[in-house]
Amino acid sequence: MKAEDRLINYVCVPTMSDPESSTSPSTSKQLVLGKMLVEELKEVGITDAYIDEYGYVYGHLPSNIEKEVKTVGFVAHMDTAPDYNDEGAKPRIIRNYDGKDIELSPGVVTKISDFAHMAMLQGRDIMVTDGNTLLGADDKAGIVAIMQALEYYHEHPEVKHGKVSIAFTPDEEIGRGTEHFDLKAFSADFGYTMDGGEIKYYCDETFNAASAVVTVHGFSIHPGSAKNKMINAQNVAMEFHAMLPSYMRPEHTENREGFIHLTDMSGSCNDAKLEYIIRDHDAKKLEDKMHLMERAAKWINDLYGENTLELKLEKGYRNMKEIISAHPEVSNIAWSALEELGIKPELESCRGGTDGANLSFMGLPCSNLGTGAGNMHGRYEYCDLYELEKSSELIRIIIRKVMEE
Repeated sequence: MKAEDRLINYVCVPTMSDPESSTSPSTSKQLVLGKMLVEELKEVGITDAYIDEYGYVYGHLPSNIEKEVKTVGFVAHMDTAPDYNDEGAKPRIIRNYDGKDIELSPGVVTKISDFAHMAMLQGRDIMVTDGNTLLGADDKAGIVAIMQALEYYHEHPEVKHGKVSIAFTPDEEIGRGTEHFDLKAFSADFGYTMDGGEIKYYCDETFNAASAVVTVHGFSIHPGSAKNKMINAQNVAMEFHAMLPSYMRPEHTENREGFIHLTDMSGSCNDAKLEYIIRDHDAKKLEDKMHLMERAAKWINDLYGENTLELKLEKGYRNMKEIISAHPEVSNIAWSALEELGIKPELESCRGGTDGANLSFMGLPCSNLGTGAGNMHGRYEYCDLYELEKSSELIRIIIRKVMEE
């Protein structure tokens, strides 16, 4: 099967995760794709493929060589981000893209003035949607890259390789992709998440992550008799938010600069709620941002009364850099594989997180590789089909290099 056809099949299966759900997976529709992938894995010779009770798909490509070599693993996630709708996706391929604005549907245009990097895709075949959904190349392109590599080995049994471990995870987009990950079942020495953008970028570093939930308890009374009595929870919430520097917002940060991002807000005069994600590559700077929010909360409570504002802070994944640095073979193999592919690799500090961050601290060193996806988490998402094919080829080169170690 062509990579583009496989990607179309996958993106037409809605798999959005739900941060409000307490189940695992957070949405049952992820199981639909998971079960589909189990059948496809079996079709390409992964006879032990299965989906567990939590929605994780596992399988192994058995070694066909006599000598014992390390087992490399590849991981991709099945869910799409809850930031934008994925129901009813209508993918289409633009052949020989001209590098100009793309009308996804009437009134919905991907503008080069907004996404200047897309001009470099001129001449490539790219996949987009009609703008009413995200594409879901994050991270179904990663699944495709892995499946294409496995299909190659199935069709070319003469090609030698060591044992390869495969996992497709649920709920990565809501930070729970490794919550029930079975390292013993996966049984790899190290691995790579196929969950990036341009293939030239090699990512051995992620953010450190935290989240914050702010709950404000106001005092509601008729506005006609509110003087010196009413505490409007919405106004208090806005006061709190205004105390967080605007230069720390995502729209004002880049490279290794961290941020505090307001992701959701709701409320009334009586109660209000703000939800944030906090990110920084530097663990100390992440702590500083959390302390800043604590000081703002104290100021609010000193002003309006104890427990007017409740702040719940929770740490998430950590920067995998310290683990990957202790296992240089992970980076060395990927770097040399990219070079063999004819690509000049560039080191990237990932402005996000991957399952690999948590997996690294769980005992599986796991850096991140690109798949050709771009403009993720929104209606302007696309996938560069040339890079998607190269991503699958990259997997095969890595598998060979592990065998040759």
